[in-house]
Amino acid sequence: MGKLLFAIGGLIVGLLAGAAVVGPMVIGTAAGVGIATGLSAGVCSTVIAAQDEGLLDAAQVDQVLSRAVANMAGGAAPVETGELVGSAAQCDEVMRKLAEAAGS
Repeated sequence: MGKLLFAIGGLIVGLLAGAAVVGPMVIGTAAGVGIATGLSAGVCSTVIAAQDEGLLDAAQVDQVLSRAVANMAGGAAPVETGELVGSAAQCDEVMRKLAEAAGS
């Protein structure tokens, strides 16, 4: 009986410790994805507006987005953008996905 109680106690302590460690990691990951999506949406809406006004063409948008990513990386060589956009085509895709999500 004592071994069973010890095992159940260990299980409970392990579950609590796991929740304390894994919970913040999951929340942090979700927040990071949300921040990247919001940043991408803001950047894309701005460059699409600039294209609509005739201020930038698609090649210039790609150049501006590449420079913005490099600036965020501290001026380093080209970096992996992950969730961030890096071209006019990716902006179109991000805005399409956001419009679909808003419509559903």
